[in-house]
Amino acid sequence: MILAGDIGGTKTSLALFERFDGVLKAIAQGQFASAAFPTFNDVLKEFSKTASLADIDGACFGVAGPVVNGNCRTTNLPWELNSLELQERLQTKNVYVLNDLEATAYGMLYLDEEEFVELNPTGRSVNANRAVIAAGTGLGEAMLFYDGEQWHPSGSEGGHCDFAPITSQQDELLSWLRNRHASHVSLERVLSGPGVYALYEFLKERDFAPEPEAIKNAPLGSDKSALVSECALNKDPLCVEALRLFVQIYGAEAGNLALKTLSLGGVYIGGGIAPKILPFMLDGVFMDAFSSKGRFEELLRGMKVKVSLNQETALLGAAHFILDKVKL
Repeated sequence: MILAGDIGGTKTSLALFERFDGVLKAIAQGQFASAAFPTFNDVLKEFSKTASLADIDGACFGVAGPVVNGNCRTTNLPWELNSLELQERLQTKNVYVLNDLEATAYGMLYLDEEEFVELNPTGRSVNANRAVIAAGTGLGEAMLFYDGEQWHPSGSEGGHCDFAPITSQQDELLSWLRNRHASHVSLERVLSGPGVYALYEFLKERDFAPEPEAIKNAPLGSDKSALVSECALNKDPLCVEALRLFVQIYGAEAGNLALKTLSLGGVYIGGGIAPKILPFMLDGVFMDAFSSKGRFEELLRGMKVKVSLNQETALLGAAHFILDKVKL
């Protein structure tokens, strides 16, 4: 019996997996609004009301935050996870705490081909390093290091690196963002759910196009980033430009990550945003920005680039990680 978790700033997903004929299958699953719980232990208590946590053979949690020696203080929540405390709580020594993008990266290895959408169908399939980038509540980046036989996930906090403009429009955007975030403008400020709305506000303030009524009159508490995406898919000019800009920045940073990790094995796009805006991901803006790296354009044009449609990749990755590493 394996307990797996995907712990993010917006939601926390937990699942119990059991192996049947060599295949992991979820036998119990729950999703919780992270901010509604003071600690992660409170989430475990709530989950245990409907799923028994007794007799667990191993557990693995992908957490949105830096993991140091099995400990993690979450970036967007007041939670701390400690692997030793979790071992005692779950009565098993087989407990791993991973960065959430490590879990997502490992899960990519276990998805079927029909769970991906190709952004670069002419890319070459080779056994080599792979990169993973995922925009959702925040921006995550990771790599799968290939040792000649198998892949090993390695997390990062690359989403908090500096935002680097690639066009004159993005130069203006950076100046605008500096007025809001004087100390540091990270990539996550634009490549995330809140970032979508920030791009919309930037364009609105520059009178790019009239504001759509659906957003102007949105009820208090509405998810305005989601509304921007919906209006863009309905061809509203202001929202279309916001998503075009988002995708352009997304592609450029994915290309940066591909160069830093030399991901000749390909690049996976995870997170919750990309599957919801597929027409924008597929129209060429992403791949043009991805590959526009001067002398390395040909190298990048040869890489596989795929969007994952499976929103439980991190859960799968966490479950398979503990299964593979501990040899349960």
